[in-house]
Amino acid sequence: MKTRAAVVEQGSNAFEIRELDVDEPGVGEVHVKFVASGLCHSDLHLIDGDIVPRFPIVAGHEGAGIIESVGPGVTRLKPGDHVVCSFIPSCGTCRYCATGHQNLCDLGAHLMKGEFVDGTFRYHGQGKDYGSLSMIGAFSERATLSQYSVVKVDDWLPLDVAAVMGCAVPTGWGSAINTGGVRVGDAVVVYGIGGIGINAVQASAYAGAKFVVAVDPVEFKRESALKLGATHAFSDPAEAAAKVNELTWGQGADQAIVTVGVVDDEVVRNAFDIIGKTGTLVITGQSHPDKVTIQIPSALLVRNEKVIRGSQFGSSNPQYDIVKLLRLYNAGQLKLDELITKRYTLDQINDGYQDMRDGKIIRGLIVH
Repeated sequence: MKTRAAVVEQGSNAFEIRELDVDEPGVGEVHVKFVASGLCHSDLHLIDGDIVPRFPIVAGHEGAGIIESVGPGVTRLKPGDHVVCSFIPSCGTCRYCATGHQNLCDLGAHLMKGEFVDGTFRYHGQGKDYGSLSMIGAFSERATLSQYSVVKVDDWLPLDVAAVMGCAVPTGWGSAINTGGVRVGDAVVVYGIGGIGINAVQASAYAGAKFVVAVDPVEFKRESALKLGATHAFSDPAEAAAKVNELTWGQGADQAIVTVGVVDDEVVRNAFDIIGKTGTLVITGQSHPDKVTIQIPSALLVRNEKVIRGSQFGSSNPQYDIVKLLRLYNAGQLKLDELITKRYTLDQINDGYQDMRDGKIIRGLIVH
């Protein structure tokens, strides 16, 4: 079957639209027609060099669509089902899935290679095999996916809005609730108010945090944070630190959550310093795997029993949490429509990412 897709070649400085062949579903696989795909900063890392997969690759890892066909051995899904992609597959039986850590499923080892478990690929064109980012490749009209990479959702929910559940919402929400352990009365600071940070803000407010402080240099993003639960917003980390010190009578924040587009040692140190004794620093944003970005004095870590935690996919269990969060949206308790700043066609993908670079959007959405 033919499909149009946004691909990245080694050395590309933009996404390129190409017509590719996509395989029919094999054993344990499903064929999905995408309705919408979210523009996540992680895909921009492919061009900027902070994520280095196997090239060429079909980009995109956040999407929602309708199953058109299923391969042999697929019993829990059928044609016509509405699904959201999970950018980390969950097999359900490996050590991590079996102990409630689906976000760390062993199948995640294949995400950057873009290949399937058997070492083969599902996209082909110009005599080459194209990988699928996160085993998905959501910047395509159609995709063949592992059944472990999709989550069946209620079919009355709008799939364009549901697409952001494939990464942004569970990652940000879970960074605060699951990894950070935000509780009633806490003081929380979120660095970087993009598609993930805005949901860390939402979640912190939902959990009952007394203060939710957003830090971002872009005024539009600070204003958005204030609309979705932040109590304070600052462009300057030093001003944020002074205000947190005042609000907490010198005790410091309980959680600092780093969701900036590219993590560096400066933002990590700011976040580490702003938390108080027993405080938790959550690092969710990405950086180049060879770059050392955590440089803090161990004496302060020890004396104050501070905690530094990484958060992959918000420490969530996607097969459960994606459905749960969508039902919160259905009940009017989680804002999703407000996250989507602008919609684009597949051919406008580079315009969407330029808007992201310019700080004009919280979440852009490709509607197929």
